[in-house]
Amino acid sequence: MTKRIYYEDSHQKEFSAFVTACENEKDYWRICLDQTAFFPEGGGQNGDSGFLNQAEIFDTQEDQGVIWHYSKCPLDPGTEVTGRIDWTKRFSRMQQHTGEHIVSGLIHARFGYDNVGFHLGDQDVTLDFNGPVSRDELSQIEEAANAVVFSNLPVQISLPSREELVSLKYRSKIEIEGQVRIVTIPGVDVCACCAPHVKYTGEIGLIRLTNVQSHRGGVRINLLAGDRALRDSREKEAAVRAVSVLLSAKENKIPQAVERLKQEAFELKGRLMQLNLAYIQDKAAAVPVGTENPVFFETDLDMDTCREFVNLLTDRCHGTVCVFSGNGTDDWRYILGSRTRDTRQLCRYLNQTFQGKGGGKPEMVQGSLKGKKTDILTAISSFRQN
Repeated sequence: MTKRIYYEDSHQKEFSAFVTACENEKDYWRICLDQTAFFPEGGGQNGDSGFLNQAEIFDTQEDQGVIWHYSKCPLDPGTEVTGRIDWTKRFSRMQQHTGEHIVSGLIHARFGYDNVGFHLGDQDVTLDFNGPVSRDELSQIEEAANAVVFSNLPVQISLPSREELVSLKYRSKIEIEGQVRIVTIPGVDVCACCAPHVKYTGEIGLIRLTNVQSHRGGVRINLLAGDRALRDSREKEAAVRAVSVLLSAKENKIPQAVERLKQEAFELKGRLMQLNLAYIQDKAAAVPVGTENPVFFETDLDMDTCREFVNLLTDRCHGTVCVFSGNGTDDWRYILGSRTRDTRQLCRYLNQTFQGKGGGKPEMVQGSLKGKKTDILTAISSFRQN
């Protein structure tokens, strides 16, 4: 069994220990110490990284009470080493994990929901609960969670006896065998947990609940705490400033500026649709009545206008009408229409020839493909000859 220094002091960054075993596995080594401050993966949290002397540790795992440190370099058994954990990463995880306890405790107290899933990644934290939480309720939970942070409450660690556990109400996602380690935030949460935590809630700094979505009959909540919450706020502030400059509007007037742009875009789109409609009407009228199998390649014509163009042409022409719309590259969207033929046959042929996709009814199909204009014309001609 490896002595766990992080149980005694979660803030210890360096320690001394002796190597008790070193085993080769594929292209790395796993090293065991008599004691360690490295936290092994568990409870939804990744294992610590850092150094043992000059050997870089990229992961830490536990196997039947033994903690293994994974490295590209071996260390001889009996060697005394100085361990240094990646404190920046470790402290951030402590902020996230303690923040999770606060949020889960508040949700459990208010709604009675259980935390049925927890993942602490290097970018974000997700919490799964077995009941609904609205965005308004999420905002209220976030406010209450930060009140706990600002109160700077102690985060208490205890190892109660089996007799004490019988009368103790605590949260736990799994049945625990052996000694149960309890993390208590007075008046907020009592939970079984093996991970290191901050000593006072004030060390978290800030908790942000950035999203809530339906998940397996309940909800999944995204959490950012401490340094991650600060970084997220700075990134969003920078984005707001950039948008403010682009819109030539004060930051607190961005919604109104965007609404004006939205209205202007709507009006411009309406005018463009009118111009496109007049354009295709004139172009269709110029096609002689009875023309066989006309093919048109247009630039940036939307699909609604292309469809109307096909309808106008099928009233005047025989065979199959083909309209392709692109933006100057080899990417095309198309609509095929006919009053007398099954357009799906040509559709399948074009899709097979140009790795396209699409379909529809016998009288009209639409899709997309990639190819040169000359090659598409050749393919259509070849299909009709066959």
